[in-house]
Amino acid sequence: MNHIELHYSLQKGDFKLEVDTRIPAVGITGVFGESGSGKTTLLRCIAGLEVPTNGDLRPVHQRRIGYVFQESQLFPHLTVQKNLEYGRRRNPDARRSIAEFASILEVDRLLDRSVSDLSGGEAQRVCIARVLCQEPQLILMDEPLSALDTRRRSNMLPYLDRLHAETSVPIVYVSHNIDEICRLSDHLVLLDNGKVVAEGCLQETLARIDLPQLSGENAGAVLEAKQSRYDAEFDLSLFEFPGGELWVPGRQDTTIARLRISAGDISLSRTSAESSTILNILPAVIEETVAETASTQLVRVRLGASFLVARITRRSLHELKLQVGDNVFAQIKSVTVRY
Repeated sequence: MNHIELHYSLQKGDFKLEVDTRIPAVGITGVFGESGSGKTTLLRCIAGLEVPTNGDLRPVHQRRIGYVFQESQLFPHLTVQKNLEYGRRRNPDARRSIAEFASILEVDRLLDRSVSDLSGGEAQRVCIARVLCQEPQLILMDEPLSALDTRRRSNMLPYLDRLHAETSVPIVYVSHNIDEICRLSDHLVLLDNGKVVAEGCLQETLARIDLPQLSGENAGAVLEAKQSRYDAEFDLSLFEFPGGELWVPGRQDTTIARLRISAGDISLSRTSAESSTILNILPAVIEETVAETASTQLVRVRLGASFLVARITRRSLHELKLQVGDNVFAQIKSVTVRY
């Protein structure tokens, strides 16, 4: 099966979910949208916790689906080991051992601990490991990091990367945090008012500037890049991507990375600056412009096979007479590296 079909219609009070799409049956699909857009309702329909008027109507127990909730759903009177064994009982035919799944999330050293003695991050890792012990065909994650503080949330992300790399189970990951979506997802579904307003490959969808949901602080792009060398003298790493090269600060402990570049960190120029503190100045072509606010404009530019999104003032657009098809230079002030 190459795709997972999502066809659901559900009325809840004044809110109506109408989803008719399909997602890849591999990797992580991020579901992004504002609060109240229908993200959790969609997950509950997939899991069978809501009964839609159409779509998959099988009861919960007939679906091999694992669900990771926002809050820990562990049994507080059981140890970590016993919680994992409970997950295994959901699928006694599972082939991989509890120890293997505990190792992926690095909770193997916690097996004898009481759940009440776990930190928030540890508890959520145990929750994910318990779901893995079921060996589900699909994993649903409903903002699993939202209850954690910034530091613990950052510490959890490498475990989710590892989960992605070491298992073949597709994951549907719900979040309203654009950085999490950019870090983890391969495919993106954008929800608004119960409807899918956009979906597709993460990089292509994020680079769209015609969607209000991807404006403001969410505006930006992600580049898949390969590290080519490290400059020890100036502590800079050079990454190559289809369309150019980018210097990023520090020694990066990765060969392949995702580079997240916010729209506010890019300026455009007609000419390449000969003397500038900005290291990354790349030739580009304007593909599209859209008014974002009364004073700002979003501009999508193409660099070879890649795209970036820049936020400039509408005055600058007017004074530089920038138009679709113009050759410009994208001046990139800051790059965030996501492994």
